[in-house]
Amino acid sequence: MDDIDRSLVSRLVSDGRAPYADLARAVGLSLSATKRRVDRLVADGAIRGFTAVVDPLLMGWALSASVELFTTGTVPVERMKRDLDGMPEVVSAETVSGGADAVLRVVASDARHLERVVSRLRALTYVQQTNTVLLLSNLLSRPTPLTSAARSAGGQPQ
Repeated sequence: MDDIDRSLVSRLVSDGRAPYADLARAVGLSLSATKRRVDRLVADGAIRGFTAVVDPLLMGWALSASVELFTTGTVPVERMKRDLDGMPEVVSAETVSGGADAVLRVVASDARHLERVVSRLRALTYVQQTNTVLLLSNLLSRPTPLTSAARSAGGQPQ
């Protein structure tokens, strides 16, 4: 990935609907060369997709929680991913080091809805315990840093 690719990705992160003509003008390439680069970035997996960013509150998701999953033994990641993928309230999930085996971000319409989701999580045969923390205010949420500042801070974007 070179500086032109990073610039294209950065611009698309800011505006996923940016017209190719605007992108081409910004990076100094022809329209067709810009489209080829974006297509390559998608094909290579650097850009995993384009999506709309919505306000959870306006979509009816009044509660947000962090749920730690503690499992019995070793659970295949593919199985856990498949099980969690079937729960639309789970908006992100990562395996982690430390006490818990996975940390999920869950959204729900209200406390009863969250309780039902946590009950479904606890019903998974490999879940031994959960720990749920309600999230009150989102202080910061941003896309992956793509700037040279991120590299100088120790990150190595590829």
